[in-house]
Amino acid sequence: MESKDLELITKYEGEDAELKALWDQHVVYEKMLEKLESKSYLSPTETQEVKELKKKKLAGKTQLQTLLDKYRTEA
Repeated sequence: MESKDLELITKYEGEDAELKALWDQHVVYEKMLEKLESKSYLSPTETQEVKELKKKKLAGKTQLQTLLDKYRTEA
C-alpha cells in the first residue's frame, strides 16, 4: 500500500468499521501469504491455498481502494 493510503486508513479506521475490517483482513492475508511463500517447497494443497489467498486479498484490496477513493474525494 502507498503511504497516502496508509495515512487515510489510519485516519478513518476508527470511524469506519468496514474500512478497519477490510484492512485487518488484508494484513492477515499478507502474513499468511508470506508464511507460505517463504517455504522452499509447497505441496499442491499449499499451492492452491496461496492462489485462494491471493484472490481473496485482491478482492479485499479492491473494496478497500473503493472506500479510500471515497475518502480522497471528501478531503
